[in-house]
Amino acid sequence: MTSPAESAAPTKRRAWLPSFGVQVLIGLALGVVLGLVARQMGPDGVHDGVVDPNWLTETLTKVGSTFVTLLRTVVPPLVFLAIVASIANLREVTGAARLAWKTLMWFAITALVAVSIGIVLGLVLQPGNHTSVTEEAATAPGTQGSWLDFLTGLVPANMLGLEAGAKPDGSIGLSFNVLQILVMAIAVGIATLKVGDAAEPFLGFVRSALAVVQKVLWWIILLAPIATVGLLGNAVASYGWDALGSLATFSVAIYAGLALVLLVVYPVLLRANDLSVKQFFSGAWPAISLAFVSRSSIGTMPVTEAVTERNLGVPRAYASFAVPLGATTKMDGCASIYPAISAIFVAQFFGLDLSITDYLLIAFVSVIGSAATAGVTGATVMLTLTLSTLGLPLEGVGLLLAIDPILDMGRTAVNVAGQALVPTIVAKREGILDLDAYTAPRGGKAWREEQVPAAA
Repeated sequence: MTSPAESAAPTKRRAWLPSFGVQVLIGLALGVVLGLVARQMGPDGVHDGVVDPNWLTETLTKVGSTFVTLLRTVVPPLVFLAIVASIANLREVTGAARLAWKTLMWFAITALVAVSIGIVLGLVLQPGNHTSVTEEAATAPGTQGSWLDFLTGLVPANMLGLEAGAKPDGSIGLSFNVLQILVMAIAVGIATLKVGDAAEPFLGFVRSALAVVQKVLWWIILLAPIATVGLLGNAVASYGWDALGSLATFSVAIYAGLALVLLVVYPVLLRANDLSVKQFFSGAWPAISLAFVSRSSIGTMPVTEAVTERNLGVPRAYASFAVPLGATTKMDGCASIYPAISAIFVAQFFGLDLSITDYLLIAFVSVIGSAATAGVTGATVMLTLTLSTLGLPLEGVGLLLAIDPILDMGRTAVNVAGQALVPTIVAKREGILDLDAYTAPRGGKAWREEQVPAAA
């Protein structure tokens, strides 16, 4: 008869299957190839003014969107259950309040560095003075950022943080607000602690349900290589690279800023805290690569939390709080680099001069504004908040929409890398990081399987 440890031990990967990382890389390459083929095939036609995509583009779109939908489905129960369970264990984590404040402090520090890089690149490359885009493309966005959105986003509309809205086809769809789920989970978790022993059956249910949700999540993640083909293939087929020509300097500035933060700033911070750069990126790779192709920090959040805990060694009680918080407020790509360079672009394009005060305002909005738009996160929302704060024309947003999907892939990858980096650094500085997990060989898996101790 096998022991619980033996039955729970991870099974070996079949010899003919490459490692998970290699599978994702193959998916990336295949996605580019199929996307180019689909783009070459062109649309099937135009009916009632709407372009009908060809069968390959539709297939790639369906494969990618189905995977993201599956991921987003597990986000609400995962966030709620993980935070409630972790709060019950906060007494085992020394200085829980200190951890929270240091997490927010490091969010601000890295955001400030990122926005500074964005401002410098905007001034050096002057993207607004090197573009062939015309003012006819200038249109105001339908969604704008507001400083009141933070307070609005904090108040749960209902117990589950669900929101209903009308779709373009007239149907009603449900969405969720992670910030509201976070608030509700913290409230329930604290109430559970206050109730004491009477809440033990409830906590037992929460822990069991969390284990079930995490197992379902693992099954979904196994589909990531296939989903990568659909997500990247659809991006190439739908957007291509044609639009980059008129905004080449702007695009170079954005990706240069993203590369500096991801490949220079983050490694410097890791080395400054005596952490291996290679181990961090190999551990966080499943989340970073998925973020790149899915363009969704929220959709990637379950994977980010899993790799942060299991690959990078951050305690579950801390990771289950820090990662969801980071997924709504920690966006070095969307909320720091992008709005900084974009604001400078808009000012240069319309011939408006920015003062030192304006650059300080850009930095302020980037550091604080991501929290202000947490309820309605998005690069466009952050950009409109930045432009409105500076008094710049909101019509400038329309100039950049044509290439936004292409830029969004890099922005989201940097967002997610930062969301895994900060909890890792804070845990290391507080002496609670599992260094054995951090330095362990990856073994080609998306993340390390949990080990269940054998029964006595």
